[in-house]
Amino acid sequence: MQRRQFLKIGLASSVIGLSGASAVWLAQGNDPKSLTLDALFSRLHMFANLPAEALANLSIGQWNAAQIFTHCAQSVEFSMSGYPQHKSAVFKQTIGTLAFSAFAIKGAMTHNLTEAIPAAPVLEPNADAHQALARLVTSLIDFSQYQGQLAPHFAYGELTKQEYELAHILHFYNHLDSFKPLSNPV
Repeated sequence: MQRRQFLKIGLASSVIGLSGASAVWLAQGNDPKSLTLDALFSRLHMFANLPAEALANLSIGQWNAAQIFTHCAQSVEFSMSGYPQHKSAVFKQTIGTLAFSAFAIKGAMTHNLTEAIPAAPVLEPNADAHQALARLVTSLIDFSQYQGQLAPHFAYGELTKQEYELAHILHFYNHLDSFKPLSNPV
């Protein structure tokens, strides 16, 4: 086999392999009907109805429920007030933009579930889970009513309100991986 033909076959195989892997990855996203604030509020309502002890013991990850709710609330709040620390402009314009685009297309996000927002206040492990949940709900209501200019995301850069809404929804849904399963109301 000639070198040129070998390279063409190798390149075609790589493209087919990546396309197949991409199709499988994309197929594992969320139902588009669940990618609304109303659907997110329905999921959060399920947590609000749990007794304090059940809510406190719901997490199977390194962070407890209060820390997860607080972390997600911080992200929503920072989208309006500004993140305390950012990745480099080059990161945001390349990797950050590509990552958000991939998450948006897939309808699902994957990230390190125990990585705090850079320079954000420490997540208190002994916080009350219901209070942290209420903070998250309040931050989402405030965000939905917010009319001002949104702050650039620390990793994704400039996002529209619609893109930020999707980012907040996907962010919380990814953190659901740290919880024991609950029935899905959507």
